[in-house]
Amino acid sequence: MSRLRIALPPLESLLEAPRPLECLLDFARLDRAGRVDEVGRCPLGQWRSGGKPIAVECFLHPLDSLLTHIDMPQLPAARIKAAVACAAQTLILGPSEQMHVAHGPRDAKGQVALSWLPRQRLQALGGLLEQAGLKLQGLYPAPYALPVPPPGQLSLCLLDQQLLIRQSVEQGSVQPLVEETLEQLRASGSALCWIGDEPPLTVLEQRPDKQRWSGVPPPWGLHSGAALERAGPRGWGRALGCCALAVAVWVLGLNLYAAREAEQGQRLKAQMSERVKQVFPELPVVLNPLQQARQQLAARQSGAATDPTQGFVNLLLQAGNAMPFMVGSLQSLSFAQDRLQLEPLADAPKVADSGWQGVLNQAGYSVQRESSGWVLSPAAPGADNATENPQGADDE
Repeated sequence: MSRLRIALPPLESLLEAPRPLECLLDFARLDRAGRVDEVGRCPLGQWRSGGKPIAVECFLHPLDSLLTHIDMPQLPAARIKAAVACAAQTLILGPSEQMHVAHGPRDAKGQVALSWLPRQRLQALGGLLEQAGLKLQGLYPAPYALPVPPPGQLSLCLLDQQLLIRQSVEQGSVQPLVEETLEQLRASGSALCWIGDEPPLTVLEQRPDKQRWSGVPPPWGLHSGAALERAGPRGWGRALGCCALAVAVWVLGLNLYAAREAEQGQRLKAQMSERVKQVFPELPVVLNPLQQARQQLAARQSGAATDPTQGFVNLLLQAGNAMPFMVGSLQSLSFAQDRLQLEPLADAPKVADSGWQGVLNQAGYSVQRESSGWVLSPAAPGADNATENPQGADDE
């Protein structure tokens, strides 16, 4: 399967062109072994077809190939990225948060290759390539298109008045001062391999121009790390996918909350049923705790209960409702033969208002004043509900 490589022009001119898909770009096709089969020049939109996108490796123009190497101490892989980001801030002219920074691994010499590109241009390039029917497989600075030289040698090429140098798989550089750089290389005695016509100095080897496409790319590139945002349906697909995931998480959370609330409701209902059984043991079964408890309370207050123990409860409830002044002032109470005897404390305050006696009379209970206190009992049928010993009541 052949590989397609494209040499990009300066991104500013490409992205700001009236018709960027008609811009002529240099390209090359490589076979499986990495040999250059074809080189040429054609419009960017020529590869567009209705079928599957074509994978492409792109090499930046030398003007966009902001490439350097920094010394890096031995650090864990997780910390190299943070260290590179700090170092890049001192090299980038402008806001570093607007730049996409990519770097390679630390090599045997303790150096890390570093390159950066404005995020906005990188995103626009991704959208343009997608319009052209291309799938970006790699994006590298210009020197990495050159072949990797043997150890101790350098690969050189002159492109748009910029000198490209490839030292190894990881190392490469762009030198704008061509003559000065060549003089330094001549003085250093480095073995040079010139790619292209008319080498400007004595070289060890000269190769044809098409060999500048045959380089092995590094294991990193500006395409990695995420900064390419594809335009069109894929962007909508990602957004819809995120929305679907959010809805799924919300529905799952809602179901868990509903299940927890239902379990809590069942537990509360069981506790209510158990409580009603304890308070009203005469009930054979509890189906609706709240309603059945209300019915039992109403029956006890009306005196309709048949349980002998309910007479005491009814008298106690009536006394508590009609005689609130007895709260905290009661010495003792006793119940026998449907009579509730209340004995107040010796220092209990006197009550001048006797309206509470009428409340008990209307409820069907008689009130008797005794030397030790008060006696409450159900009124006899046909009685006039008059309170005995009214004088004693008045004294109270």
